[in-house]
Parts: sequence; structure tokens; C-alpha cells
Amino acid sequence: MRRKKWIFIPLAVPAVYLTLRAVARFVRRRHRFPIPEFMAEVIDNPLRRKFVQPPDEMPGRLGLKPGMRVLEVGPGSGTYTAAVARYLGPAGHLTSIDIEPKMIERTRARIAVEGLANVDARIADVFALPFEDGTFDAVFMIGVIGEIPSVERAAEEFARVLKPGGVLAFSELWPDPDYPHPHELEAWIMPAGFEPVTLERGFLSYYYVFKRG
Repeated sequence: MRRKKWIFIPLAVPAVYLTLRAVARFVRRRHRFPIPEFMAEVIDNPLRRKFVQPPDEMPGRLGLKPGMRVLEVGPGSGTYTAAVARYLGPAGHLTSIDIEPKMIERTRARIAVEGLANVDARIADVFALPFEDGTFDAVFMIGVIGEIPSVERAAEEFARVLKPGGVLAFSELWPDPDYPHPHELEAWIMPAGFEPVTLERGFLSYYYVFKRG
């Protein structure tokens, strides 16, 4: 009898996880808000970096090019911030923003430790970006868009600060309770004047690049 009980444990674990994820999605879809700072280390884990969203592969998959002027929304622990800054090189520049001051403190610390001179981090609201029209060649975010209460409003601001033909890129992770399906992104983003360019599906993740018309 005990052996039979042990058989159900491998089935119970994913069942519990899927149930908790479904509950989290239900709550998050009705009450969107940025993740708290203490969750940054949980989300930025070695399994994610190695197998699902490798930092060094991220810039190319998001349509970025060396020398670009780029805006990052929601840097988290700064892992991808550092990878993108290195990729852009000394001729490029990365500005990283978050509405949560502690996230920006964390990112600034990461920048200082790595000695990156082509990146700055600041507090900013996606609904009122403190940049002039056409400032950036690209805007990207990784596992962030689902946290924004009104993506349509944010998309209009992204369009404003991007140059004509500029890149708006996303990478989303399936285990994230805020994970949006690609067709949801299209419905949110395209009315602001963006066109789909590439959609690359990976293991438990995808990369979606849009272009400002």
C-alpha cells in the first residue's frame, strides 16, 4: 500500500504547481502591480539563465544591434541589463527604468560592480516617460509587460520615445503568472502603431519583436 502511495507523489507535485499558478494568474490579471524587490533573486535563478533565457543570447533575439540607444523597462536584478550593455558596446547606450526605487538601487549596484560606463538606471513611470520624442532605437522588457496595469497606454509612450522604425521587443517566460500569450501582446501593442517582425519560441519562453511603423 505504501508503494502505491509513493507513485502519486510525482503526479501531485506538478498538479499542486499548476493549481498555484492558476490562482496566481487569476489574482494578477485582476490586480496588476510590479513585483516586490525581494522577488528579484527568485526570478533571476541559474536554471532560467542557463536553459530558458540565457542573458548573452538575449540581445540578438530581441533584435538589438551594437551601437544602439536602448531603453530597458523593469531591470529586475540587473542580469540582463549588464548583458545588453556589454553587447551594445561603447558606441551604444542603455537606459534602464523601473517604478520601484529598490529595483533601481539593485541595478545601479550591479552596474557599479561590473564597471559598465554605457548604462544608467533611473526611476520612471511607463505612462509618462521622461524622454523626448524619438530618443531610442529600441525598447525592450523581459517578463515585465504583464505587470503593467494598462499596456495600451504604455505602448503609446513606447511609440513616442522610439525613432521611426524603432524596435519594441519582449521576452516572456511561461511559469511567470503574468505571462501573456503572443496574440495578447499583438492586441495590446499593434494599435499604437507597431508591426510584428519576428516571433521566436523557445523552451518555456518566447521572444517577440515589433517595429514602430
